[in-house]
Amino acid sequence: MKSNLKIGIALSGGGVRGISHLGVLKALTESGIYPTKVSGTSAGAIVGAMFCQGYTPEEILKIIVETNYFKFLRPAISLTGFLKMDSVGNLFKLYLDHNDFSKLQIPLTVAATDIKKAKVRYYSEGELIRPIMASSCIPGMFDPIVIGKRYLVDGGVLNNMPVEPLEGVTDYVIGVHCNQLPEESNVSNMKKLIERSVIMAMNYNVYTRKSKCDYFIEPPGLGRYGVFDIKKASELFGVGYDYTMNYIENNPSILELATKSNKSSIA
Repeated sequence: MKSNLKIGIALSGGGVRGISHLGVLKALTESGIYPTKVSGTSAGAIVGAMFCQGYTPEEILKIIVETNYFKFLRPAISLTGFLKMDSVGNLFKLYLDHNDFSKLQIPLTVAATDIKKAKVRYYSEGELIRPIMASSCIPGMFDPIVIGKRYLVDGGVLNNMPVEPLEGVTDYVIGVHCNQLPEESNVSNMKKLIERSVIMAMNYNVYTRKSKCDYFIEPPGLGRYGVFDIKKASELFGVGYDYTMNYIENNPSILELATKSNKSSIA
């Protein structure tokens, strides 16, 4: 059905937990809800770019499972990070070979953090791959990505669910968050303490944006998965899919978007 209704989807960061976004997208599209614009941070930027390129959620999952992501990392000889992300660009070029925002089937915006200016930077035009790398550049672990004169790190530092690029240009905003933390009775070591504290801070900047969303999808229990636990990829996909199908059943008004949206707009 042809319509001018515009639907935006904002995808949060969350490491490997971002694979749950694929299950969410599968459930939404199966229900006839197709985004006309996508925004994302970190893992959400990566998933968003692949989805906007035209890969199905199942195809993206297969690529993630079959690709040894970490072989593209190499030690960084610097004082700003342990690893360099430059060679990760070679991986993205296999699947985003045009390296151009304008060549995506669906418009995409990715968020990164300008570490010198302490500001969020949004990228939606020009070269594609380096902004994606910047958006997922974990500070302290990776060297910052330099674009122009800006030194950029993970967008989740300041905006882990970028709804702002969707405001005023879409009729409805669907926020998708993959970093919900369970209650913890005992933080047993320093590693867990630091990881939990960082995620709590990132979650705060997500929840302050929740009111900007018409629908907010947050599959529970994802906090029990490690940030780099790629072996759980299929399970994470299933959690996102099952929860979203249940969410749609319990929030039937979201299906009004399906009757008004236009699948042909992304073909």
